[in-house]
Amino acid sequence: MEPGAEHQLVLITGPSGAGRSTAIHALEDLGFEVIDNLPLSLVPRLIDGPTLGRPIALGLDVRNRDFNTTALIELVDTLTRDPRVGLDLIYLDCAASALIRRYSETRRRHPLAPMESPTEGIAREIDLLAPIRARADHMIDTTEMSPHDLKAEIGQWFDRGATGHMSVSVQSFSYKRGLPRGLDMVFDCRFLANPYWQADLRGLDGRDASVGAYIEADARFVDFFQRLQGLVLMLLPAHLAEGKAHLSIGFGCTGGQHRSVAVAEKLGKVLAEAGWPVSKRHRELERRAVTLPAEGSR
Repeated sequence: MEPGAEHQLVLITGPSGAGRSTAIHALEDLGFEVIDNLPLSLVPRLIDGPTLGRPIALGLDVRNRDFNTTALIELVDTLTRDPRVGLDLIYLDCAASALIRRYSETRRRHPLAPMESPTEGIAREIDLLAPIRARADHMIDTTEMSPHDLKAEIGQWFDRGATGHMSVSVQSFSYKRGLPRGLDMVFDCRFLANPYWQADLRGLDGRDASVGAYIEADARFVDFFQRLQGLVLMLLPAHLAEGKAHLSIGFGCTGGQHRSVAVAEKLGKVLAEAGWPVSKRHRELERRAVTLPAEGSR
């Protein structure tokens, strides 16, 4: 959310059963005005109305009366361009196996498969929401989370009074697929030695120690990372003083698998050790996990 915007707006979506209701209630406890499943066509009217004086959280899912992927993406793009709006899109992710288990425990019908097993509905919904998942500002994987864990995660991101700190997101991405939306700072890692050209490293990613060691052996890496670390640690308190609730830092390389991932992981560790609440997201690795077998990447 952007300080000074007339409307501070959080959109929460994700597959049914991933914890949307829990997240909405957590934001309500933090002082948000909560509206669940407001028709998408009415959201612009909400923005055109008077300022409520507190942030707004909108829960959106496939049960919404006029929900469709294209309409939600168009809404997000419209709100992003509106200077009156400070927008965050939260995607609550969850493994299909966990969603199936949760539906089995509650014996609920899935909204996309009312006459079939929840398994069919879950598969349809995950496929339907894939384009929205890729555009999220914050992705929270609730697979192993209890409701208490999810509330704590939401609090870390949005309870400024409790944390006293700005939350930071570090993300990796492939330039071939464009920049993720909502980044505040972007660093290009394509000048570093590329593990893709090493046969024994090509199938690994930047979270692997051997890939990290190969990248850090580049003669330019130490100077680059020292300057990067110093710059970010200098800028974060300044952004906090300006009233930002969170800040997103992106690292890009050719395929989003090796160099950008390794640098994002390393900076995330540095910032966490310095006391900043940090989340990490690797867009192309998430895409590979959903669409295996993966396309060749560099």
